[in-house]
Amino acid sequence: MTRVAPAPALAAQSATAVARPVPQNRRSRVRLRNIIAFALLAGPNIAILLIFTYRPLLLSFYYSMLQWNLGSSVARFIGFGNYVEWLGDPRTPTVVTTTAVFGLTTVGGGLVLGLLLALLLNQKLMGRGVARTVAFAPYVLSGIAVGMLWLYIFNPRYGLLSVFLDWIGVTSPEWYSTTPWALVMIIIVYLWKNMGYVALIYLAGLQAVPQDLRDAAAIDGASRFRTFWSVVFPLLGPVTFFLLITTMLSSLQSFDLIRAMTDGGPLGSTTTLMYQIYVEGFQTGRAGYASAAATILFIVLLVITAIQLKFVERKVHYS
Repeated sequence: MTRVAPAPALAAQSATAVARPVPQNRRSRVRLRNIIAFALLAGPNIAILLIFTYRPLLLSFYYSMLQWNLGSSVARFIGFGNYVEWLGDPRTPTVVTTTAVFGLTTVGGGLVLGLLLALLLNQKLMGRGVARTVAFAPYVLSGIAVGMLWLYIFNPRYGLLSVFLDWIGVTSPEWYSTTPWALVMIIIVYLWKNMGYVALIYLAGLQAVPQDLRDAAAIDGASRFRTFWSVVFPLLGPVTFFLLITTMLSSLQSFDLIRAMTDGGPLGSTTTLMYQIYVEGFQTGRAGYASAAATILFIVLLVITAIQLKFVERKVHYS
């Protein structure tokens, strides 16, 4: 006769079966499969980053310690000599000032103009889709092509801008050969080219703002400006933070427009740190000195990004 185990005994047996640990060999197989899957999926991306990003970065730092001309088979180790020379170069203050002015104006102006354009494109207008495409199109165009095109527009003799200024009774400045106006010309073209990118990102953020929040503000009697400043703009904090980082990095690494329009002139007034790296590395052939300037630019970008992540992100609300 078969004896039936009491209910408490059955419950104890079930609990023991559930709590029984997974065999060690099975856990090892699961871990091995996860490692293989990770290697297959992330391995190529990690390899590309190591080969094309971190390896050149380390090599650039190594070359900055050498007195080496591009193409030469002989190099001499000089330690931080290139850095000391760059810091003592009388052209360095001008390069740093130009880089700072260009970066601040293009980033600040780009965010403001891009936001205004996004607010306009967010309205219910006829042909809004075409307008959005037209606004974003300059961003995907070649910087060299854009620079060559705007050279004709800024030409003080027969350019389109000169014709417009003559029509309103204003003499066109000598954009190419005068010190302040050359940098102003580069900034204007840079803003025109990249404003569509900022507007597109802001437009996505505006469309993600819940309409009921705007309706509630309107019911409370808030004006459209007050609704935007107190309700909409704080919700765009993550978008603004993202654009602040990406546009700053892009601005400080700008090269193509300067190369096409002014070639760093006149008298070096449009030579940024990025363009100085190109000149020293590929025109004068001082690869070691150019690598030192590139390392300094990398450190500047790293510090700016770290400061933004530490202090600016504290004021960003993600909910």
